[in-house]
Amino acid sequence: MTTLGLPAAPRRAPRPRRPGRLILLGLLALLLLAAAAAAAPWLAPWDPEEMDVIGVMGPPSAAHPFGSDVMGRDVLSRVLFALRASLLVSTSAVLLSLLVAIPLGLVAGYFGRWVDGAISRALDMILVLPAMLLAITFIAILGPGSTVAALAIAVIYLPILARVMRTGALVVTRNDYVLGARARGASHLRVLLTHVLPNALGPVIVQASILAAFALQLEAGLSFLGLGVQPPTPSLGSMLADGRDVLTQAPWVEIFPGLAIVAAVLAFTVLGEGLRQAFDPEGVAE
Repeated sequence: MTTLGLPAAPRRAPRPRRPGRLILLGLLALLLLAAAAAAAPWLAPWDPEEMDVIGVMGPPSAAHPFGSDVMGRDVLSRVLFALRASLLVSTSAVLLSLLVAIPLGLVAGYFGRWVDGAISRALDMILVLPAMLLAITFIAILGPGSTVAALAIAVIYLPILARVMRTGALVVTRNDYVLGARARGASHLRVLLTHVLPNALGPVIVQASILAAFALQLEAGLSFLGLGVQPPTPSLGSMLADGRDVLTQAPWVEIFPGLAIVAAVLAFTVLGEGLRQAFDPEGVAE
């Protein structure tokens, strides 16, 4: 089509997406963080609980690259050990939630009708309360600690992951190859495991990688309130709580734990974006 006899401007070709690079970047960042956290006993220059009364709130130096806190403890050592605790709680919470959400969403989407209604209504009850309030209520009943925090976060994200799995199962179940397998006499279990689950799992994996970033922030918030990882084990949230009163005198006590949270959240987010582009190359979900 032309306008006033002039040829129309050629359409710009869509910019090719490179989800593989984002996935590789996110995985590499997560592996580096996980390796540093796992090797904390060997990488940490000091014991995370060792106090130095002479070096209280000491600035970054050769002996203490990240400085020291209000008790003279090495911030670098505490960040490494705290990163291990925070990553362990957040990832275990998401994995635990996946273990329950995938079967529930799969069964709800495949069978539908009253099965779908019963599972969906039960999951909706969890969504009534805000995430932090539900976690605090859960911890108030069972008591604080890393295990309880992971369990509370898993319960919070259970309905989200189950709903994503249910939606994928609903779409896949209507495909001809699923109907054909059922017409040939395949059992429900066989159809679920060989046809529905492999083709509906992609969006759940994407959602789980994104929720892992939010889970780490939620764990940091719980630890900031004293409801997550308990002393003497350091956690990124509790380090932020310890340093809030000396922010102007010793900002490094807050800066480095905060940067560790940002790095971990960014790594999970980049991985989730790469996975989303890989499973949704046409940008339908945008």
